[in-house]
Formats: sequence, C-alpha cells, structure tokens
Amino acid sequence: MSKVIAAHAVSVDGFITGRDPQPGHGLGDGGMLFDWYFGGDTPSGVFDGFWLSEPSARVFDALAGRVGAIVAGRTTYEDSERFGGGSPHPKARLVVLSHRPAQTSDRQILAAGIEDAIARAREAAGDLDVGLMGGGVVTAALAAGLVDEIVLHQVPVLLGAGRPYFRELPAHVRLRLVEAVPAPGVTHLHYAVER
Repeated sequence: MSKVIAAHAVSVDGFITGRDPQPGHGLGDGGMLFDWYFGGDTPSGVFDGFWLSEPSARVFDALAGRVGAIVAGRTTYEDSERFGGGSPHPKARLVVLSHRPAQTSDRQILAAGIEDAIARAREAAGDLDVGLMGGGVVTAALAAGLVDEIVLHQVPVLLGAGRPYFRELPAHVRLRLVEAVPAPGVTHLHYAVER
C-alpha cells in the first residue's frame, strides 16, 4: 500500500509562511523558506527550473519521485492561485480538501473530509505515495492516524509569525528520525511516524 508523506519547508520556529499570506502572495513575507530550491548548482530531475545543492537535489528528487497524488487544503490551493489550474507536482493528481465548492480542473479532485481526500488520492496515485500540503491538512491527517512519514526542510530562520505547520493535535505523535541531511540553506529532517 502507498504511504502518506507530509513534506514542507519550515522555519526553525515552525512556520510554513511568513506574516500576511494571501492569494497571490501565499508565503506572506516567508519567501526565503524556498531559497534553497533555487540557490544550488544541480538541476532537479523532477521539477524544471529548480536548481538545488547536490544533497538537496538527492533528497528532494527521491521524495518527489515517490508521489503520485497530492492532497492540498483549500487555503493552500487558493493562496497558491489554484496552482495555475494544474497540480503543484508535474506528474501527480491533485485532491483539494474543501468543505465548500471550489473551481477545479480535470487534473483535480474535490474531497470533503481528510479520510475521503486521502482515499481519493490513494486511488489516483496507484502504486505511488500520497503527499500532503498545508498545515491544516497535515494536522487533520495526523489526528486521524493517516500519516506515515514527515519530512521537514528546515530553514535556519525564525519568522516569529505566519501560518504554523502543525496545529493543535488531540495527542502526542511520536516520530523516529530516519535521516538528517545538512545542505546549504536547509537541513532535511526525515521522520517515520511511530504507531
């Protein structure tokens, strides 16, 4: 069975955006969280235009190559300008988690609850894994016991405010460190969720 993976760039104090995220400016003032995507000398094998350091390219491409579908929250979807009518991943279907109607395209699927969204994403992904985008989606999936792995691309900055990656959970979630990869401008922390 495919795995469910949560991976995101995050500040040391746990934010995935800076202050004032909004449509067309989805990262708020936290754009530096993604500088490592474009500051290296190795092209990504999965995403055109991403130039990473060699360690980051290895980690990023290995993860991206596993993903067949993405579940994104409605806020992430809208603040990212609906991913230009496609998916944030060039080869993955997109499932938008929303409790109200949303404009979607033929590459996108609408779902009303986290269990439904992940079930639809698993079906769309086939033998590949499901990726999660957005703090609310990740928190809901963790609370439902549906996340297998978490990858934090931790950027050495304290943003002080913005959207936190993890919201309040009903119980502790124990993680086991699988790999830590230091790279220029980022440390990639790969965890398995212990059950």
